[in-house]
Amino acid sequence: MDKVTSQINGQNSPNELQLTFESKKFAWTHQYISGKEAKHLFQVQLDSDLYLSIAAPWKDELINNDEKVDLARPGIEQFFVKKKLGYTINSKEFESNKQYIKGSTLRHEGAIPVADEIYLVNPKPWDDELIEDHEWVDLARPGKEHFVSKKLEICIIVNGREKEWHEKTISYIEVIKLAFPNYDGNANILYTVTYSGGPKQNPEGTMTIGDSIYVKNKTVFNVTATNRS
Repeated sequence: MDKVTSQINGQNSPNELQLTFESKKFAWTHQYISGKEAKHLFQVQLDSDLYLSIAAPWKDELINNDEKVDLARPGIEQFFVKKKLGYTINSKEFESNKQYIKGSTLRHEGAIPVADEIYLVNPKPWDDELIEDHEWVDLARPGKEHFVSKKLEICIIVNGREKEWHEKTISYIEVIKLAFPNYDGNANILYTVTYSGGPKQNPEGTMTIGDSIYVKNKTVFNVTATNRS
């Protein structure tokens, strides 16, 4: 039965179930309530992490929006939303209703250019932690998390010479221009580009027209030019 009823004076009447959300009392006339319905009832944002507190020895349960809770089950104590978690991006204050935040969300919120890297600031002597766009960060760790963006600065080696580079990728033409600053696109000259010491996406290989590859510090390129005639 979805609706809980009781007999009062020989008639069926709704029996309101009492829900508690952060010490406040709410009434509900059905045996089950979904996470979305509960958030609407409690007037909290749909993207909040709603938890159900269960009597010991059971642990608190995260209730997803489409998940239903049986309010008639024993041991239910109250619903609650974990306190908003504060963090900073380049010294600007932010708050989150969720415990975990993705690197791509940090990039969007902080308006950080794609070419820049995002780091989680760690206390010295520990190095700051690089946060990739696909990675998740736990905001509930002790202390407030501070994130900073840094312009990518790596050194690649082209024909034995160190070159500064500020992008995560490099194209075939960009490598040639580093090797031959006077490159003018002359179709009579054939350029051969090989590389080694690259990241896991492309550790070594050759490049042709239209190619772009990922680079890391000390990726090595060898470029040769041959006259077609």
